[in-house]
Amino acid sequence: MSDDSALREIAARYVWWQAPEVTLARPRHFLCQVMALGTAEDVRTVRRLLGDQALLDALEHAPPGVMDPKSWNYWHLFFGRRPPPLPERPLL
Repeated sequence: MSDDSALREIAARYVWWQAPEVTLARPRHFLCQVMALGTAEDVRTVRRLLGDQALLDALEHAPPGVMDPKSWNYWHLFFGRRPPPLPERPLL
């Protein structure tokens, strides 16, 4: 399986409501979905293909509502950081 097809397959599993190409065009959102919902195998695959810097960038720019508190805290601690408050959607 090629790297592209592996990423498309993972994208289809975790962002099932849209085409994988659309999901992969928004890498930060895609990676946050995988960090919040991914199996250990899928996370390993994404880390191998895209690198830890891509995951850290996604974490630093996580859209509100994508990550749950447990995943948010885990990934910050994984990268040796103190977890800040979860991103919030502004209320109008």
